[in-house]
Formats: sequence, C-alpha cells, structure tokens
Amino acid sequence: MTEKKYRLSLSTGGLFYQESLILLDEFLRYGSWDEVRIVNNSNNLLQSRTESSGRRRGNEIISRLTTLTEAQLQLLASGSAVEQQYLLWIAVCKRSQFVHDFAVEVLREKYLRMDLFLKIEEYSYFFDSKAEWHEELEKLKPSTRKKMQQVLFKMMREAQLLSTEHMIIPALPTAELIRAIAQDNLNWLRVLPVMETEIQRW
Repeated sequence: MTEKKYRLSLSTGGLFYQESLILLDEFLRYGSWDEVRIVNNSNNLLQSRTESSGRRRGNEIISRLTTLTEAQLQLLASGSAVEQQYLLWIAVCKRSQFVHDFAVEVLREKYLRMDLFLKIEEYSYFFDSKAEWHEELEKLKPSTRKKMQQVLFKMMREAQLLSTEHMIIPALPTAELIRAIAQDNLNWLRVLPVMETEIQRW
C-alpha cells in the first residue's frame, strides 16, 4: 500500500452549486480566498444551521474552487448552468483523487463502451479494488463507505452526468469550457463522459 493516500471528505454535502457561486462572488469582490473564508465564518454566508457546519462547508468549497484556474473561475461566474456544473465536478475531481479515479476508470470507461447504466455494485467493486492499495479506505466504517457512495452519486446527478435512474448522461462541453480546460490540461475533460475524439480534436 504505497500509493499516495486518498483525501476522504465525501461523507457530507454534494456539488454545492449555489453555495459555490455565493463564495465565488465574494472572491471576485475581495480577490482573496483567505478573506472569503473570514467573511463566511463571520457572516454565515451559506446560511448554515451551526457555526461549525458553516465553517466546514465553506472550507470544503473553497478547497475545491482554489483548484480552478482564473479562466475557469471566470467561466464559473459567467457561464451557463451546465458549464458551471461541469466546472464544479472538475473541481471536485481536482480536489479528490478518489473521485477523479472513479470518474475516469468507471464513469467514463462505461460511457466509452456505451454501457450507460451505472450500478451501485460497480462502485462497490471500485472501492474494494482501491482498498487493496489504500489502507485509509480499508479502515473506513461501513456507514462511512455507504455515505461516500451516496454523496458521490448525488454529485454526479447534480453535475448532470447521471440521471435519477443511474443512467450516464453524455457530457456536452461548450467551446468556451473546452478552451478554459485546454489552457490548464485537456486531461481534465476525461473526468466527463465524452468521447476521445472530442478531446483529440482540440
């Protein structure tokens, strides 16, 4: 078990679509994520029930948004809802190697085979195979493992990549989105269910 440890922060929340846009708006105002964190903690920007949960959610969202480039953040601020959802999914994949690996090795691979029904058992198989190399997964309680699966599937639905019936939805990235990703690394397109030809033509 020598692979880099997975960062495990999937036991709560989801894509945080509205919350991400709220904090991004503050970032565009102040130009500093540290300032955004202070303002969120002081003013409960996310309207959380408790101070601790608001701080926790804010920190998680900021940790995702800081992975995005300036061009990606600008598109997140001004783009369509679908572009925003894709970018937030990409941010999750940048933040979490576990989600990235699932997106590339399971979600996209199934799409490339035109096998569009994503079974819960396939998540379980993926988890078990990774647990062989990641002690941090092996040590998780069954309840935490189940919660991670629920949150992951919720995020895919919120990103418009998975239907409520667990059918994979082909991604349709716009030229603006692809340009913003290409300036960073085109490989990030591979966390979306897109054909290889769509990536190579850029």
